[in-house]
Amino acid sequence: MKIAIFGQNYQGNTENIVSEVIKILDENNIEIIIEEKFKNSFKTIDTNHKTFSSHEQLNNSIDILISIGGDGTILRAVTFVRDKNISIVGINTGRLGFLATVQIENINLLLNKVINRDFTISKRSLLSLQCTPRNPDLVDLNFALNEVTVSRKDSTSMITIETYLNGEYLTSYWADGLIISTPTGSTGYSLSCGGPVLMPDVNSLVITPIAPHNLNARPLVIPDNTEIELRVTGREEQYLVSLDSRITSVTNETLLKINKTSFQVNMIEFKDEGFLKTIRKKLLWGEDRRN
Repeated sequence: MKIAIFGQNYQGNTENIVSEVIKILDENNIEIIIEEKFKNSFKTIDTNHKTFSSHEQLNNSIDILISIGGDGTILRAVTFVRDKNISIVGINTGRLGFLATVQIENINLLLNKVINRDFTISKRSLLSLQCTPRNPDLVDLNFALNEVTVSRKDSTSMITIETYLNGEYLTSYWADGLIISTPTGSTGYSLSCGGPVLMPDVNSLVITPIAPHNLNARPLVIPDNTEIELRVTGREEQYLVSLDSRITSVTNETLLKINKTSFQVNMIEFKDEGFLKTIRKKLLWGEDRRN
């Protein structure tokens, strides 16, 4: 087995976590490759393991990528994994952790399950984005695991988002922005704007307006094979487009086409750390909070 390690050194205990992960993998004779910047951010970890710095340096010989951080770290890890069919498991050093479900206290137990392949794979859909005219920032990294979002840029004035589904006009949203979310992203930005929670394996997307001026605009669930076209206008010359955490500016009247990607990302799940348990814990479902 060959395992890649990627992370972000934000938490004070990250170095200890990385040391523990490397120790467990080494004891089990697992071949390790570590993201170069992440490795160099530590002062006390001395390892001669190989490094990688770009997605081209990862190939199908790698079985699993361990992401150390929060959900945002996993979103960055996806930009390395892409369509290489490398499974991702997240060790949560952040707060919410809908994607990074391995808690620090369970590292030893769950890493041994990874090594023994005692897990299931949850296949996650992604969205791709094409711009007309072409935007150089949206050519190579033109996909998102959570959501594609358009939003106002340099003004407090709302924007108008003309929306088509499979070529048929849906509506024009007058709002601060619009979120097109995958099932994975339904527990992220879309949820905070009033969107529904979707199970990860449903074949659906969610369109969620951000602070809409037309108050009858509500989140809409659509089939994930729908092609979505957006054309944005507003008082400013540009607006923002974000794919997960990556943001760029786009000129008014640019045509955005959003489709489901041809590939999926494999997320590792454990029997005792599944999606239902995660949302029960994170959203406090089933708990009486009145006391």
